[in-house]
Amino acid sequence: MKWRRRNEPVEAEQAEEVAVPEEEDPQAVADRAARVAAEAEAERVRTAALAREARRRTQGPFDLTEISEEDAARPRVDLGALRLPAVQGMELRLELEEKTQRVIGAVVVLGPSTLQLQAFAAPRTDGIWEEVRAEIRAQVSRQGGASEDAEGVFGPEVLARVPVRTDDGRTGHRAVRFAGVDGPRWFVRAVFGGRAAVEREAAAPLEAMLRAVVVDRGDEAMAPRDMLPLRLPPQDQARPATGQPGEAQAAQAQPGQAQPGQVENLPGQPVEQQPAPGGGTGSPASPDGGDDGLGPLDPFHRGPETTETR
Repeated sequence: MKWRRRNEPVEAEQAEEVAVPEEEDPQAVADRAARVAAEAEAERVRTAALAREARRRTQGPFDLTEISEEDAARPRVDLGALRLPAVQGMELRLELEEKTQRVIGAVVVLGPSTLQLQAFAAPRTDGIWEEVRAEIRAQVSRQGGASEDAEGVFGPEVLARVPVRTDDGRTGHRAVRFAGVDGPRWFVRAVFGGRAAVEREAAAPLEAMLRAVVVDRGDEAMAPRDMLPLRLPPQDQARPATGQPGEAQAAQAQPGQAQPGQVENLPGQPVEQQPAPGGGTGSPASPDGGDDGLGPLDPFHRGPETTETR
């Protein structure tokens, strides 16, 4: 038997080969990590969207093809692409595009709260609410306002405070809450104002109304983001402002061109005024409807109120 001292060198052919990896480019590592993170985020967004779509199909708002005959017989105000449930005590105000006089939005007034609804065409596969939210946040920021993301009953939302200037020259902010619902080839943008923008309890009746909305997309080919056609309701569904509670009341205001990511054309909300120059404080607009500011919203100026009542 041959013995070898512990410190005796091992012959080359007996030495175990050890692979030494080549040093990887740090930029390539960072790029791969970013790609993996982006894929994971895309999968998260896709999974969340599928979950919201499954919830929408059972809870609303609904596509016209999804409702039963019994549900179709429920009283609703027919505005064309949007069919709104008739709710006790509601008032309905319609917004008209200034140049064409076409209906571009509906504002539901319920006590001290408002809900603006607009409907747009969307791609057959992907929804547009994700990118519309980014546009809303960017526009609010450009106007000097503040916004934050939140999770609401309809999924991701945008909570914003939009700067405004009142008729007496004072500045303040309006709280608005943006929600969006992606449906089959359509998108509904909902803007909660007044108390519904800041109080969940006040928002609950309007949220329930939005759940019961039916969208009639139609079969016409439309480019994504084109507004779905709205119209004045039939005469038997429109009542004067003195109508009894529960009757739909239609009125008209005149904003400009509407886009899904646009912030200007919003129903007005109570204004939180800042102290006027030289001392003193301004009173906020009455939250009980005395001066609710309802009508089109230019973020830096109180626009005209309702111009015609039907």
